[in-house]
Amino acid sequence: MTESFPIWVDLLRVTAVFLIFLLTTALLIWAERRVVSLMQTRVGPNRVGPLGIGQTLVDGLKMFFKEDVTPSMVDRTIYTVAPLLTVVVGFLSVVIVPFGGTLTMFGETFPLQAADLNVGILWFLAMGSIHVYGVVLAGWASQSPYPLMGGVRSSAMMISYEIAQGLAVASVFVYTGSLRVSEIVALQAGEGLLPGMPNWFVVPLLPAFLVFLVGMVAEAGRPPFDLAEAEGELVAGFLTEYSGMRFGMFMLAEFMNVVTMSAIMVTLFFGGPAGPTFGLEGVAGWVGGLLPGLLGVVWFLAKTSVFIFMFILLRGALPRMKYDALMRVGWKVLIPVGLVWAPLTAAVVLLNEEFGTRLFDLVGVVLGLAFVLLTNRLFDRSAEDDVPPTGPNQAAIAARREEVTL
Repeated sequence: MTESFPIWVDLLRVTAVFLIFLLTTALLIWAERRVVSLMQTRVGPNRVGPLGIGQTLVDGLKMFFKEDVTPSMVDRTIYTVAPLLTVVVGFLSVVIVPFGGTLTMFGETFPLQAADLNVGILWFLAMGSIHVYGVVLAGWASQSPYPLMGGVRSSAMMISYEIAQGLAVASVFVYTGSLRVSEIVALQAGEGLLPGMPNWFVVPLLPAFLVFLVGMVAEAGRPPFDLAEAEGELVAGFLTEYSGMRFGMFMLAEFMNVVTMSAIMVTLFFGGPAGPTFGLEGVAGWVGGLLPGLLGVVWFLAKTSVFIFMFILLRGALPRMKYDALMRVGWKVLIPVGLVWAPLTAAVVLLNEEFGTRLFDLVGVVLGLAFVLLTNRLFDRSAEDDVPPTGPNQAAIAARREEVTL
């Protein structure tokens, strides 16, 4: 049952989530432009503020005051609601994430988490499923071929990668026996499988971590899985007919999704805000009530920044995948691994409880990784079978295959 707090506590937690989430998103936009420009031997933003850090604010103001053109053929209601839906869902997704430790203020002790729901993980999966509706509705309401194609691609990606991602998350709550996010974080405290390491679930649930890692990049619609936009093929996909602030809301939702996915990854597999407290929990007075919780915020942001940086590196380093390869990865690699690993996790949990040991965790990881390698090998063979045949009609066959792929 959810613990009740005074209204000022709830307002403080919601405001903190909103500010941390929004500021992290703004810094991500700036950091991506800077890092990618350095990877491409360019300068990047460098005019507004130190190192161009104020460029995000200027771009946001520009989109806010820019003329918002609405094409005459669109369905105006859905065309307007679609970007709002993506932004609202982005904010709702992060409310279940514990972003810090426990604070003590004015006699009240409370966790830094907006909402500790009994079905916290299911809430995250539900919000991810709703998010794709914004993209699909934007493509359909635009009444234009390229946006419609982008919306169809987004729905196909959702079906493919949400299944795999859901199976990876299922492994976590089968292993913990709880859907409550705070309990999942608490169970990652203490000694882990490896000596001197924390009990992060990335070790006993390594195959689930790998599946979730790939799935979260696809779920966020980021390179190399940004097939819903695909500037080289679909102009800008579902964004083609959007401009002004409505275009800006879609871009904001995309970057918010990156922060959300990184935060969920840290929460499920890397202990959330948990980390060394350096004895600060023993400090007396009101300072001792604040420092451990704020230190948890620092640890959480540090861990989340690692995965945010990974998103940036992927954009600068990898080319966009072909659509057929994207579908093959989801259906021939990730989903089979998830389908095998989820029941294997349940078997490992039962064996650990029966024999009172965690030895079967290591056995499960070895079997899981072996299955990952086997599935990847089968995927490589199936990809080799898709090579166009040679012969006098090779050019015509290749052109036809390219047309079907697009």
